[in-house]
Amino acid sequence: MKKHIVCYGDSNTHGYCAETGGRFNEEERWTCLLQTYLGDKFLVLEEGLSGRTTCFDDPIHEGLSGLDHIYPCLMSHEPVDLLIIMLGTNDTKERFGVSPACIALGLKRLIAKAQSTDCWRNQKPNILVVTPQNIDPQYMDTDIALTMGKGCAEKSQGLSKQYELIAQTMGCHYLDANKVLTAKPNDIDFMHLTESGHGQLAAGLANFILGII
Repeated sequence: MKKHIVCYGDSNTHGYCAETGGRFNEEERWTCLLQTYLGDKFLVLEEGLSGRTTCFDDPIHEGLSGLDHIYPCLMSHEPVDLLIIMLGTNDTKERFGVSPACIALGLKRLIAKAQSTDCWRNQKPNILVVTPQNIDPQYMDTDIALTMGKGCAEKSQGLSKQYELIAQTMGCHYLDANKVLTAKPNDIDFMHLTESGHGQLAAGLANFILGII
């Protein structure tokens, strides 16, 4: 049986393309490229949902709490060999009113629920926490600032330190996407990956994953 890798994230895992307003194709998304890099002994499963948070209920859109969906997601893909969590960008929205430390506590809740889910091959939870690429402060000059609100870039920059601490506390692997990406976010909304960013993230993840699975 192939090793199952579940990629649990938001629009940057779904593959949102700011230039078209649609989705990057299967030759461009980091999840699909990761599958190519890892080869046919692995099955990379895309579980990206635009707007998803770690654990916060969005008052405008339904069903976006990552905590609420993680159990059925993992059980539908069992046995799971590796869960990649890349969330936090949406948690920075002004309407949630939470700090980087509180976002990290939301991540901690999500990890705990995932670890307690009976989906793991040989009952061994294996989770990789990925800090998403930082939001560029220039997002404030775009229309997306009208709904994201103020302070998102500053909060996103504070996630890496907090996430690394949570990963260590919870016994998870950790990778900061900002350390493997040289491509900046797109120059339309300044928070979504470009095609180059998807490629760089996939390559960085592939090298890391081969050492932990």
